[in-house]
Amino acid sequence: MAQSVNITELSLPQLELLKNQLDQMYVPGKLHDVEHVLIDVGTGYYVEKSADDAKDFFKRKIDFLTKQMEKIQPALQEKHAMKQAIMEMMSQKIQQLTALGASQAAAAKA
Repeated sequence: MAQSVNITELSLPQLELLKNQLDQMYVPGKLHDVEHVLIDVGTGYYVEKSADDAKDFFKRKIDFLTKQMEKIQPALQEKHAMKQAIMEMMSQKIQQLTALGASQAAAAKA
């Protein structure tokens, strides 16, 4: 799982290390045949397609994923709103318990 990093809080050596780690993800390469490419169709299977067919395949895949994202967006927003409401309620209850504990401690001293 990816972890987010606030780069404004990193020192110069840490930024350099992060940059080097990102650079290591890239592998130089050259295409010998620009008319035919292998595309990953999932679960470890690759299919040879012409460049135009590959473009069409990826356009359809992007369209499909975009539609799926649009379908789940309302559910995600609802869950986020529910999580926020729960967090607010938890905060209120913690404040109530803290205030109750403080008042009980004060009453015990009196």
